[in-house]
Amino acid sequence: MLNQSTPPQTESPPRIRFGIVLLPNFTLTAFSGFVDLLRLASDEGDMSRPVRCSWSIVGESLVPVRASCGIQVTPWATFDEAGPFDYVVIVGGLLHSGPSSASDATLKFIRAAAQSPATLVGICTGVFALMRAGVMDGYRLCVSWFHYWDFVERFPQADESKLVADRLFVIDGRRITCSGGRASIDVAAAILLRHVEATIVRKALRILLVDDAQKGHAPQPYPPGLEPATHPKVRRAILLMEQHIGQPLSLVELAHRLDISARQLERLFTTETGKSPHAYGRQIRIRMASWLLTSSDRTVADIATSCGFSDASHLGREFRKEFGESPHAFRTARMQSHAPALEAASEDSE
Repeated sequence: MLNQSTPPQTESPPRIRFGIVLLPNFTLTAFSGFVDLLRLASDEGDMSRPVRCSWSIVGESLVPVRASCGIQVTPWATFDEAGPFDYVVIVGGLLHSGPSSASDATLKFIRAAAQSPATLVGICTGVFALMRAGVMDGYRLCVSWFHYWDFVERFPQADESKLVADRLFVIDGRRITCSGGRASIDVAAAILLRHVEATIVRKALRILLVDDAQKGHAPQPYPPGLEPATHPKVRRAILLMEQHIGQPLSLVELAHRLDISARQLERLFTTETGKSPHAYGRQIRIRMASWLLTSSDRTVADIATSCGFSDASHLGREFRKEFGESPHAFRTARMQSHAPALEAASEDSE
């Protein structure tokens, strides 16, 4: 007979198991933001015990992995020793400074994880490793706008309709990809909300001085040089314009991707920027063309095609409207104005 004074014992839910792989030159902010939210949500009373979830840093060997800032982190276990995980998290970072690619052993580990019940998570440029491992076919994936063209160049076979560079993160079944930086906290919160009470996650966010987690559809911060827009739909539209400079999206397609009507998008754009979407997109493409004219030796025809103009004549007409001179004259004038400064800098260094 059950003793009425003794409450029935309830079993604690199983811990959520995270395996974290750090790629060479990984971004420390992305890693620390993700794992710190796990730590704070895992226990009560600031004890940092792995009660609700556990995390383990795993690698090809126990050789320390260097972050982009120089700090080194030693894996806790090798891939062969690593136990089963609910989430396998790949944290990337710099692409153009020293070794940054996933090793063959790391790619093998990712492929094995894809065959298990685990969900794969790519943070920052960790999505590049997921692509190299061949485990993203058919899945939508998120990349930072800053690395969008790097991604397209390295993976020309990728389905661009599934490539998202205007949101903080994307959850698509057993694949989660995140733009990196501060968004790693947001994606950690989204994962934890699947398993623990929302009050626990919110408390962890408050301890990190984060008011609230951003949703996956929240826009990434706009690229430098763009006029700020407060409305998230307009900010996402601007990012999509940047992303598709070579093949501009029509107003209807742009509105469809934002899940609003074309008329509503036009109204929002005019209110936020004082320009129509068409005029704003033209300004983005002209600005990119002017930058390419002074920073590269590419032909005007090549630049025109890259920036979404039908040919060199089309670019020339639009350029004269904006700058009052032809692309050739613009390039020559800017090159000549830069030459004295470069000569002076050279003389100072001698």
